[in-house]
Amino acid sequence: MKPLMHTVSTSRLDIAYWEWLPESSRTVVLLHGWPDSPQGWNTVAAVLAQAGWRVIAPALRGFAPTRYRSADIPRSGQLSALGRDVLEMIEALKLQHPVLVGHDWGARAAANACGLCEGIASHLIMISVGYATNSPDQVLSLPQAKNYWYHWFMATPVGERALRSDPAGFARMMWDTWSPQGWYREADFIEAAAAFAGDDWVETVLHSYRHRWNFVAGDSSYDADEARLHPAPVLSVPTLVLHGTADTCNGPATSEGREHLFTGRYQRRLLEGIGHFPQREAPQQVAREILDFIGQP
Repeated sequence: MKPLMHTVSTSRLDIAYWEWLPESSRTVVLLHGWPDSPQGWNTVAAVLAQAGWRVIAPALRGFAPTRYRSADIPRSGQLSALGRDVLEMIEALKLQHPVLVGHDWGARAAANACGLCEGIASHLIMISVGYATNSPDQVLSLPQAKNYWYHWFMATPVGERALRSDPAGFARMMWDTWSPQGWYREADFIEAAAAFAGDDWVETVLHSYRHRWNFVAGDSSYDADEARLHPAPVLSVPTLVLHGTADTCNGPATSEGREHLFTGRYQRRLLEGIGHFPQREAPQQVAREILDFIGQP
């Protein structure tokens, strides 16, 4: 089943998205992570569509072919902005209580959307990210601080130059080191890297990681959202967390012990031997876990 690409406009973005089975009345939104692209969901999306779900996979802000609507809009990558983008896209597409599935940045965006607007989603699925791990005041173990070397590197002029000089090469470091060796095909990386080639990718990425640790200020238009999300609100939406045991970006311990932050159904599944990109490494397993959790459309 081949998806169709469309564009929808929000207050700040022209969001490119891919759609499967548009005639279905129930929708799953698949939000990719960093550094990745909507194409990373292709197999998962096809399985969900075969099961009767309408599927939408947008390119996040900064990732081509999504574009900022004017040069005056700050190229903010702050996580509250990503959550607000999800809410505005849901409104623009007139989606009714979609399932929100996110990986990495996309998981944070999906959870933030639920935190900003209770009841917006029917279910939340977070992949490779634990909830309430966005705060700059969080305590990191030394192994996790080591895993986040790229955060600290991009906060420096040297790291900025490295990202600007070779965006795809920088991203490839993550693909080569966050999961067991040999998990991806070269063609898949080349396809994903097209999303990193847009004019705004570097600026959005730099701001995202620098803002996450209070190295730079955020876009003041999101101040109310930032206040709503810190500390992380307790969520009532039924939530599933999927985390690979071989994830060397966000170690599986980073998603442990979050049950107290949910009042609805909450499940956490560990994916044995899987690294940071489960939707690419084990798409059939991920699709089954999603369908088992959300039921029939």
